[in-house]
Amino acid sequence: MNSELKAEVDRLAPVGEAIARLLSPHAEVVLHDPATDRVVAIWNPLSRREVGEPSLLGELDGLTETGRDVYGPYPKSLPDGRRLSSVSAVLRDADGKAGLVLCVNVDRTAFEEAGRILAAFAAPVVQQPRVLFERDWTETLNELVGDFVRDRGVPVDRLSRRDRLELIGRLEAAGVLSQRRSVPTVARALKISRSAFYQLLGDARKEATNHADPA
Repeated sequence: MNSELKAEVDRLAPVGEAIARLLSPHAEVVLHDPATDRVVAIWNPLSRREVGEPSLLGELDGLTETGRDVYGPYPKSLPDGRRLSSVSAVLRDADGKAGLVLCVNVDRTAFEEAGRILAAFAAPVVQQPRVLFERDWTETLNELVGDFVRDRGVPVDRLSRRDRLELIGRLEAAGVLSQRRSVPTVARALKISRSAFYQLLGDARKEATNHADPA
């Protein structure tokens, strides 16, 4: 490695080190010299390559730039079968001349496993056994409140007074408020005090009565 190349590698070394530390242990970072097609620096070598080994940069010839002097992400594989997502960038000097090539190769194994776990959680589940949950009125409470705030698109503590009245009406119609000691639980679910809940409940019942008897 000549002195000019060594100086350039030393200048870029903190960049390679920083990226490798950020993505450790899931990525390797490699600096290639296209002029010699050799690896001139490598951090966290997942591929077991060493400085001085062939770069095989010909693999970039069939790729299309995805940004200025940037290629990828594109798929690669390790000898043990692990799949990688790779991105390469051509680094130019002040005169615009292409110099070294920086490659970041990310091992997808951990991320794919996490994806499988999340997909399993998101998969359809069997219906709740009625024998176990038919007496659990808090399930009904949680479902009604959750559906309501999702429909409104705001968290429960930001519901308007009109929204709270409507929601309390739904809870009463579903039989939630007829359960013993339901008021503290419902007030907590709505993030209001008990006194505020009783006031809203009274107003909701008045409105329901007025609607039932418009005269």
